[in-house]
Amino acid sequence: MKTGIRRALTTFFHIFLFVLILSCSSTPPSQKEPPAHLQIKEIESSKQVRAMNERILLGALTSKRDLYRDYKIGPEDLLEISVFEEEKLNRTVRVSSQGNISLPLLGILRVKGLTPYELEKEIRDLLAEKYLQNPHVTVFIKEYRSQRISVIGAVEKPGVFEVTGQKTVLEALGMAGGLKEDAGQLLFLIRPPSYREEGLKREEGPSSESVQTFVINLEDLLIKGDIHLNLPLSHGDVLNIPTSGKIFVGGEVVRPGGFPLKGKRFTVNQAIAMAEGLTPKANGSEAKIFRYSGKENEREVIPVDLHAIQKGKSEDLYLLENDIVIVPKSGIKTFLYDLRDTIKGLVGFGISLGTL
Repeated sequence: MKTGIRRALTTFFHIFLFVLILSCSSTPPSQKEPPAHLQIKEIESSKQVRAMNERILLGALTSKRDLYRDYKIGPEDLLEISVFEEEKLNRTVRVSSQGNISLPLLGILRVKGLTPYELEKEIRDLLAEKYLQNPHVTVFIKEYRSQRISVIGAVEKPGVFEVTGQKTVLEALGMAGGLKEDAGQLLFLIRPPSYREEGLKREEGPSSESVQTFVINLEDLLIKGDIHLNLPLSHGDVLNIPTSGKIFVGGEVVRPGGFPLKGKRFTVNQAIAMAEGLTPKANGSEAKIFRYSGKENEREVIPVDLHAIQKGKSEDLYLLENDIVIVPKSGIKTFLYDLRDTIKGLVGFGISLGTL
């Protein structure tokens, strides 16, 4: 009887070796990136944040050149108005809380919301109608009204800033000390409801009763240099820069879970490396990225071949905030590993019988 058991054990042992060799030969190459390569990408991400902050400081300095041209006159501004042909018409006047000024010959003028150049043209046209031929008018803002701008979120020095004159998004970020390392890619500019007249009721209509929110992609503004996103700010504006979110890796990886972006950009391969690579049963060629499309609860599904990425045959895509990477099981590998475990159990059972 012992001879039969030994033969059975020998047969199972050979089958076990065959399955083990077959399964090992089909095991995918390790998904972990070399530490040096991963560090290089992390350094590049940190450099991107530093580049953004350098752009903030540079933009805050250069944007002042054209601000005067775009500045909107408002209550409490002090205006210096000069008429070259008639010095008696020169005046230094402060804009009333209703947004008006009073000038000789012309009476009360509505100036709120006009730029200095627009006001110059209006005064010039009014004088030319009745009093002077081709008058030369200049409007200089001698004193700007005080405005309160709030910057909150992932900046070095969040707070409420008392400013004068026209400020932009870049200048506000500069006053707040720039972005933190964990700053997200989006900036939300929240603007309170506007008023038709100071001290009067709000403008009627649904838009006047709700705040306005502008979404600015910081990468487009600071890295790609889309200056149109450098919006001028108004009194009461709030700039909110949320911290960056997470990416999620699930399925057949060693350590599934969520990983914070910390203001950096990660590729699919880096995400797999942070999850400590694939399990032996993983089907890396059929991984998928699930991405929120922005339309209710719809998600975009992006197929990814991890093996092709490692071989340089496919692009290593950058992940966005809240992306989910799922690596499915391989049916063949699962069968082989289950068979191997079964044989291990049978071999162990046979050995235990042989010791009886």
